[in-house]
Amino acid sequence: MNKGDKKEDHKKEKEHYEAIKTKLEELLKRKFVNFHLEITADKRFSNRLKAEINPNRNIIFHFLKEAAPDITGFIKEKYSSDFIVVEIKAETIKLDDIYQTRKYAELFHAKYALLISTQEIPEEIKRLAKVNYSLLSSGYDYAKINLVHFDTEKEKFSEWFEKNPFEG
Repeated sequence: MNKGDKKEDHKKEKEHYEAIKTKLEELLKRKFVNFHLEITADKRFSNRLKAEINPNRNIIFHFLKEAAPDITGFIKEKYSSDFIVVEIKAETIKLDDIYQTRKYAELFHAKYALLISTQEIPEEIKRLAKVNYSLLSSGYDYAKINLVHFDTEKEKFSEWFEKNPFEG
């Protein structure tokens, strides 16, 4: 893939940021009272988001200058604040996309990591995740990276693998 193709893919991804963020907010409202999401693909983070990061972990911003999650946020509960990172792809999910999402999840020590694609989740990725159990490990306790298909025509999440972490 040349540089022009990558720019084109990023442009396609960018078209979906607002719609996906809005749908995520609708989903989070059903379960949480206090949360915040922002589009961070431009590598800029609000003071509100920065304030939630433990000062001992500020080093992550050095690495986020190179690349950042498309959407970042946090969910505040009574005694904790949990991060959420979202990577969006306007193409079929590839193995490298999972590792990219894991990188962001590890940097933020995110409880919730979502890799959202406008394409169906490939059966090969699902099968690989079943035989290589650690593939979707996010680096946060026992949390997993969740693969999600966002149907652009219906503007809704149509499939979650392995499961929707905000239900049940």
